[in-house]
Amino acid sequence: MPSLIDYRRRIRSVKNTQQITKAMKMVSAAKLRRAQEAVIAARPFADSVRELLANVTNATKGTESATENPLVVVRPEKKVLVVVMNADRGLAGAFSTNINKAAQKFINETMAGKDCEIEAVGKKARDYFRRRGFKIAGETLNLTKAPKYADAVALAKKIMDRYASAEVDAVYLINNDFKSVLAATLNIKQLLPVPVPPDQPGVDYIFDQPVEEVLARLYPRYVEVSIFRAILESAAAEHAARMTAMDAASSNAADVIERLTLYMNRVRQASITREIIEVVSGASALE
Repeated sequence: MPSLIDYRRRIRSVKNTQQITKAMKMVSAAKLRRAQEAVIAARPFADSVRELLANVTNATKGTESATENPLVVVRPEKKVLVVVMNADRGLAGAFSTNINKAAQKFINETMAGKDCEIEAVGKKARDYFRRRGFKIAGETLNLTKAPKYADAVALAKKIMDRYASAEVDAVYLINNDFKSVLAATLNIKQLLPVPVPPDQPGVDYIFDQPVEEVLARLYPRYVEVSIFRAILESAAAEHAARMTAMDAASSNAADVIERLTLYMNRVRQASITREIIEVVSGASALE
């Protein structure tokens, strides 16, 4: 049976751990607030770019300029690039595990029989798929730590260059979208070829520049904005998951401290009772 000093040491150790988890919760809460503001600010812009793309595409549908851009050329999906966006650090509950398992299920089931490559964004995605023998086409780390549009542009350019040169026939993006502090939504979307919206009445544009120049700027911008939004969403969802996990860890530590304190008091009471019995027994023996 552990001694009194063993219980005291363990209680001290758990209290130190609890202080760390509380501090990490506060840090994640502060980062979540900023990340959430960035997501809320980016969503209208991303929606506007998608709406503009739909209107311009519908306005130019049927013309040769609308189908000659290499980013909209549809090819049979033989080689597929899957961009898995995950965290770089742990201690975020099941955040990283859920998205990795969802990506693996998507590759094994939906992409069965196709040559799939992984573009890993985040250490957790890179390490997970590397251990399981998947082909890693590239890795990008620390994007969600301090999201910048320039980083999204660099990643988008690498992906678009591979698609335009026919190295891959399709590109899919898998990430977690921020829904609330307690939940995230798994998002799987086709990034390339740029999805062409269905026929619908749109805005009747008068183009000042040639249509091919407008589309040559609009298609890459759509890919860049989609990746940047995914980075912001993933960062906010990660901070929310880490804050929730650290809050649960702090509560569990409090429960452990309470149980250990109860056991320690029992050991101390048993020790006091034993000492009293020994004193009384000694006094009785002297009489």
